[in-house]
Amino acid sequence: MNPNPLRERELFLTRRQLFGKTALGLGTAAMAHLLPDGRLFADGSKGGGLHHQAKAKRVIYLFMSGGPSHLDLWDYKPKLVEEFGKDLPDHVRDGQRITGMTSRQKTLPVAPSKYEFTKHDNNDRGVWVSSLLPHTAKVVKDLCVIHSTFTEAINHDPAVTYIQTGSQVPGRPSLGSWLSYGLGSMNEDLPNYVVMHAKSKHAEQSLFSRLWGTGFMPSDHQGILLRSQGDPVLYLTNPKGVTGKGRRAQLDALSVLNNEHYKSFGDPEVPSRLRQHEMAYRMQTSVPELMDLTKEPESTFELYGKEAREAGTFAACCLNARRLAERGVRNIQIFHRGWDAHGGLPREHENQCKDVDQGCAALIKDLKQRGMLKDTLVIWGGEFGRTTYCQGKLTRDNYGRDHHPRAFTTWMAGGGVKPGITYGQSDDYGYNLTDKDGNVIKPNKHKWTPGTMHIHDLNATILHLLGIDHTRLTYRYQGRDYRLTDVHGHVVKDILA
Repeated sequence: MNPNPLRERELFLTRRQLFGKTALGLGTAAMAHLLPDGRLFADGSKGGGLHHQAKAKRVIYLFMSGGPSHLDLWDYKPKLVEEFGKDLPDHVRDGQRITGMTSRQKTLPVAPSKYEFTKHDNNDRGVWVSSLLPHTAKVVKDLCVIHSTFTEAINHDPAVTYIQTGSQVPGRPSLGSWLSYGLGSMNEDLPNYVVMHAKSKHAEQSLFSRLWGTGFMPSDHQGILLRSQGDPVLYLTNPKGVTGKGRRAQLDALSVLNNEHYKSFGDPEVPSRLRQHEMAYRMQTSVPELMDLTKEPESTFELYGKEAREAGTFAACCLNARRLAERGVRNIQIFHRGWDAHGGLPREHENQCKDVDQGCAALIKDLKQRGMLKDTLVIWGGEFGRTTYCQGKLTRDNYGRDHHPRAFTTWMAGGGVKPGITYGQSDDYGYNLTDKDGNVIKPNKHKWTPGTMHIHDLNATILHLLGIDHTRLTYRYQGRDYRLTDVHGHVVKDILA
């Protein structure tokens, strides 16, 4: 028995760091000798990914927080026009859970979309797009539109937490943190995981930093929030009287103290803290250059729209996402809030779509013309969809919709996904998922059903495209090996190029 308990703790922790945190343990250590730049993790450009050939180097996730209505944007249901105002048939709902916000309504009246849909050619059965998305409609041949996404969570915070971390209960690492942990960085001067909050006219639900946090992982894998006002990152600018040389001396002195602490106690968070300090120092130069758009040509702002000149707009965030991707940032996430349209959905969704439509399309076009779309995975979607039935008063021109986790639409583009296809489908009411013959199915997360995309399947597929086997990327915490998809998830190979 080691007579020094502090030393014993140090040895335990460092051994665990090396061997126990991931199924890759020795494999990643061995890879260090094979990579030309000395990093422990493979760069997708070098045929890497940890487990197999990666199709994508990076991810740009456009998250529409609040639940955009698939029925008003992507999932065209002409039959609903005939059903206007009628109570949703019992056999459609089939006893499925609804929220307390509509459970007390005497009726659940069917609310067809007021918007015109146009069918656009693609590589299979065509894709219908709402008039609310005229710009995105022009790039549908680059999109894989998934009509069969589903989840179990029915309220916002658990649903957003679920899709971001793989658990409805807070405390797990986020998708971006898993990517940082599993793949490492492709740059030295910018964070591996960057988050932006786009301005919205209908900012309702709060977003908590745990959604881009590391949970029980080392803190240097967390997302760094770029702000639209003041310094892009808090405390990025040196205080008055502090020079760059003086800051460097402070960090060097602090590193000595931290290393002594680590030698004495073996706290694994200390190396993470040191890495964060060094990254913050380098970001003092890299971030101002990143946020300076003066060298972008006029054609860029014609593509993204005039709002791209205004910091914090969705268009500006999309432009910055492209700039981050060019500079080797692995995971970029843009949150756009305010999609929770319980009442007055047409007014709210019209404003929301004006915010995001041109930016989404411009990002796809911009990446494609630069040759980057092929290895950049772009994802668009929210935590759930919205109900077929109206919440509150129903008219032809105005209605609200409640939360709907049973069937909703996401889309993916680039990064190894088949372009110009649709995947999965819902019934004539946009309420339940169906098989290819139109028969209602009841999928669940435990066993994959062809044509469906549970959020665990979505995350498993994202990891796969970046060269990661979601069943093998694990982190040991409190005696258990955790993974992003928990004990679930299937790679949806039908959408892979």
